[in-house]
Amino acid sequence: MRLRVLVVDDEPLAREGLKLLLSRQPQVESVLEARNGREAIARIREQKPDLALLDVQMPRTDGFAVVNTIGAERMPPVIFVTAHDQYAIRAFEIAAIDYLLKPVTEERFALAFGRAIRRLRDVPQEESARQVLAMLDAVAKPPRQLERFAVRSGERTIFVPVDEVDWIEAFQNYVRLHTGRATHLLHVPMNTIDAVLDSSRFLRIHRSHIVNVQRIAQLWSIAHGQYEVELRSGQRLQTGRTYNERIRRALTNPF
Repeated sequence: MRLRVLVVDDEPLAREGLKLLLSRQPQVESVLEARNGREAIARIREQKPDLALLDVQMPRTDGFAVVNTIGAERMPPVIFVTAHDQYAIRAFEIAAIDYLLKPVTEERFALAFGRAIRRLRDVPQEESARQVLAMLDAVAKPPRQLERFAVRSGERTIFVPVDEVDWIEAFQNYVRLHTGRATHLLHVPMNTIDAVLDSSRFLRIHRSHIVNVQRIAQLWSIAHGQYEVELRSGQRLQTGRTYNERIRRALTNPF
């Protein structure tokens, strides 16, 4: 099998890195490049690559918009490339072959590329077209509230239901998911997590803390009108002053 592969990324260094990894794969016949979503759409329509490595986050026309614009008849199989884990579940849901988290390691790339080879070799054309149609259908739907987290752990991805999370802690550009005695590190900003969680089930009490409302056992009043939230596990978390009104509305009686 000989493949023509399209690399789409607005970062030149990211494109060079993916081209280098592709150069080590004997099945790759040639590599096409696109610097943005508009160029990607033109390359796919004109040159019909066999496989696309598609960056999710690009200005104006992002990776999902590229898929939506091309349509089922012309869209090649896709491996999404992203700097943030929160796109992982959506990538799987829209029938992408895989997703790669930046910075892309050689081992992880080889795993995704092997998966692409098997898909191209083993999946009949009719089934491939059905998967692309499912992809387009999913892209057309608005993003829904998050039901589970995809957490990278070495070469595998594990899925953590949001209802199993006790609380979430900001850690630089990451968050820690606390589930009982276990913690999971996720590369995503706290504000992004806050935006995709169901606000009736999760409550932000501090710029660094989000808690599962069902895990709250007690609310303690402390100095300056602030609170401490005590979870069933015994963990106590101090609230931030700017979140006091939100906490009062959510955790006190409505009368």
